[in-house]
Amino acid sequence: MKTNLKMILISSFPPRECGIATFSQDLSNAIRKIYGHTLPLEIYALENDLEKCVKRDKVTDTLHAPTLAEYRRVANAINERDDVGMICIQHEFGLFGGDFGENILSFMLAVNKPIVLVFHTVLPNPESKLKSVVTALCDLSEKVIVLTENSQKILKNEYNIITEKIEVIPHGTHSVLWKDKEKLKTKYGFTENIILSTFGLISANKNIETVLYALPEIIGKYPNVIYLILGKTHPEVIKNDGEKYRQRLTEIITSLNLTANVQFVNKYLELDEVLEYLKLSDLYLFSSKDPNQAVSGTLAYAMSTGCPVISTPFPHAKELINDSNGILLNDFNNPKQFQDAIICLLDNNEKRTEMGRNAFSKMRATCWENVAIGYGRIFGKITNKNEDLIYQLPVINTLHFEELTTNFGMLQFSKFDTPDLTSGYTLDDNARALIAIIMYYEKFNKEDSLTLATRYINFMDFVQQDNGWFQNYVDINGKITSKNHEVNLEDANGRALWSLGYVLSKKLLIPNNIIATAENCFVKALPNIASLTSPRAISFALKGLYYFNTTSKKSVEAVTEIMVQKLLRYYEVTSDQDWNWYEDYLTYANSVLPEAMMNAYLILGNKKYKEIAEVTFDFLLSQYFMKGKIQVIPNKGWFHKRNERTFFGEQPIEVAYTMFTLELFYQVTQKIKYKEQLQIAFSWFLGNNHLTQIMYNPVNGGSYDGLEKENININQGAESTVCFLLARLVIDKWETKNESETFNIMSYES
Repeated sequence: MKTNLKMILISSFPPRECGIATFSQDLSNAIRKIYGHTLPLEIYALENDLEKCVKRDKVTDTLHAPTLAEYRRVANAINERDDVGMICIQHEFGLFGGDFGENILSFMLAVNKPIVLVFHTVLPNPESKLKSVVTALCDLSEKVIVLTENSQKILKNEYNIITEKIEVIPHGTHSVLWKDKEKLKTKYGFTENIILSTFGLISANKNIETVLYALPEIIGKYPNVIYLILGKTHPEVIKNDGEKYRQRLTEIITSLNLTANVQFVNKYLELDEVLEYLKLSDLYLFSSKDPNQAVSGTLAYAMSTGCPVISTPFPHAKELINDSNGILLNDFNNPKQFQDAIICLLDNNEKRTEMGRNAFSKMRATCWENVAIGYGRIFGKITNKNEDLIYQLPVINTLHFEELTTNFGMLQFSKFDTPDLTSGYTLDDNARALIAIIMYYEKFNKEDSLTLATRYINFMDFVQQDNGWFQNYVDINGKITSKNHEVNLEDANGRALWSLGYVLSKKLLIPNNIIATAENCFVKALPNIASLTSPRAISFALKGLYYFNTTSKKSVEAVTEIMVQKLLRYYEVTSDQDWNWYEDYLTYANSVLPEAMMNAYLILGNKKYKEIAEVTFDFLLSQYFMKGKIQVIPNKGWFHKRNERTFFGEQPIEVAYTMFTLELFYQVTQKIKYKEQLQIAFSWFLGNNHLTQIMYNPVNGGSYDGLEKENININQGAESTVCFLLARLVIDKWETKNESETFNIMSYES
C-alpha cells in the first residue's frame, strides 16, 4: 500500500493544560477527520520542567523545550526520514526557551523539511531583538499562518514579511446546535437564573475583577444573575504565584457581598462541559487587560455557541465583534462600561437573542473542519501532493432529517438547525424525503425508516385530489393553503410521480402497505401525465415512468413516447451549434432534462434519445465543471442564451440532482468521466467550493441552504437536508475500497 507523506505537528499537547495544547489537539482531530489516512499526522509534544507528556499513544516524540540540545536531536531524527512532507510549528513565545523563544531557531536551521509556522501571537511595535527573531522565524518558513487579519497586517507592515508568505486561517471552533439553552440551564441547576460567564485558564491578565466591580449595580436590578468563572488557574501561574490571584478575587467577591451571585468552576473543563456552559450563558464577558492579545480561542468559542459577547477592545475582539453580535467596550479596566453594557442587553431580550444568532452565524466559517481544509491545502501546495489528499466521506447522519419530520410529514424550513413549525409542509419535500428514506432503508435496513416512509407516503396520499392531481402546500394545521391556486403545480406533480415510481421499483424490499398506497397514488395520477407541458414536469414524470417500468407488468411505452416527444420538440426548437439545450436558459433542476431523455431511451430503446441525452448533458456539464469544482446555476440569476454565465447562490438541490444524473449516465455509458464528475460534485459538500467550506452540519447531518458569494446560509431546510442525504447515499455506492480508485478530489484542483 502506498504511504503518503506525513505532517509533523510540533506543539504543546494534552494532557498539558494550555490554550495551544487544546488548539493542537482539536486541529489534529479535525485533520484526521477530513483527510483520514491520506494526510498522516504525527505529534511532537513540547515538554517543560513542570509538565510532561504522558499520552504516548497520541504522541510520536517529545521535545524538552528548555534544553537547546533537544532541538538538534529532534531535527536530526526527522532529517533521516523520507516520509515527512511538512513540519507545522504552533508558535507562542512562551513555549520555547531563549529570548522571545529563539531556541526554536536552532531546530529550524538544522531540519531539512519544509516548515509552516503558526503565529498565535504577533506583537506590534517590536523592539530590535523581537523583530530579528520573528523575521528569522519567517525567513526559515515556507508559509506563515496567522489567525487574524490584524496579525497579518502587523507582520506585513512592522516586520516586512511579504504578503505571499502569509496565510490567514482563523482559530477553529466546534460545531454546535443552536437550541437547548433552557434544557442546559435545567441540567446545571440554573433554571431561574441569568447566566454571565467567562472561561479559560485563570490568570491576572484576564482582569476578572473588572467584572466583579460591575456586578453590584447589575444584581440590584437583576438579583437572579449568576456570574460563572470557568476554569482552573493557569499552571504557570500556579508555579510562580500559587492561587494568589484566585484568592484575591474571592476577597473581592466577599467584600462586595457577591457570594451568592458568583461561582467558580475550578477545574480543567472537558470540551463538552465548556460548550454546554457557553450555550447556557446569556452573556459572555471578556475582560482581558492586554491591548496586544492577538487572538482568543475563548472568545471565538463563546461566539460560535451563539452567546453574545461584551469585550474589552483587544485586536481579535475588534475583528469579530460589531454592533450586530455583541458590544465592544471603548476602554480596558472600566467596570462602569461593563455595567452599562450588561444592563443594556439584559434589558432587551430581543436584541440579546438577535446578537446571539448573528454571532452564531458569523462563526460557522471557523468550524474545525474548515480550518483543517485550510491546513490540508497548504500541505498539498508545499509538498506538490494535492493528488494524494482525499476528503473522507462524513458519517451518514439522519438526526436533522428526523427532527424535521412530524407525525404528519416533513416540515419545509428551519431557522438554523431548529425546524420552523410555521413553514408548514410541501409535497416537494415529502416526495424527495420518501426517496431518501427508502434509499436509507435499502442500505441500513432499519425499521424506523419505514415509519418515516409511511408518514411521507401518507402525506402524498393526503394531498392527492380525486382527479389524481396533487396539491403542494399544506399549513402546520394540516390544511391545504390558498398558495396552491396561485402557483403552477406541474413541477410538484412531476416530482410526485418520480417519487412514487421510485418506491414502486423497490416493491420487493418495502412492506405492502407502503407499496399499496404508492401504487394507488401512481395509478390515480397516471392519466394526467400526458397533459404536463413544463419541461421539468415532463422530465420528472419520465423518471417516475422509468422506475415504474422496472418492476411493473403494465406497459408505459405509449405514454413514454408521448412525453419524450414533447421534450424532443423543446430541444429541436431551441438547440443550435453553440447551445445544445431544451430551453433558451439554464435555470433549476437542469440535469433532470437529459436524465429524462436517457430514461426514455432505457424504456423504448431508441438510440436517438440516448444520443440527445448525452449531447445535452455534456453541454450542461461544460457549464458546471471548472477547475476541478462544480458550480451549478445559482438561484440569484438564471443563465440565458447568449448572456454571461452567473455565479454565486448555489444550492444543494442542484448538486444532488446533478449527481443523480451523473450516476445514471455512468451506469449506462460506463464512461469514467461521469464517475469522476460524480465524485467532484459530492466534494462540493465537503469543501471543494469557492469558499472552501463544508456545506453540511457535522453534528446533526443537516445541510446548509445556500453557498453565497462571501458566506453560507446556515439555515437547514428540508430541501437542502434531504438532498444532502440523497447525495451522500448516492456517493456511498461508488466508494471503492481500492486505494488506486479512492474518492480523490484534490488532484482536480488547479
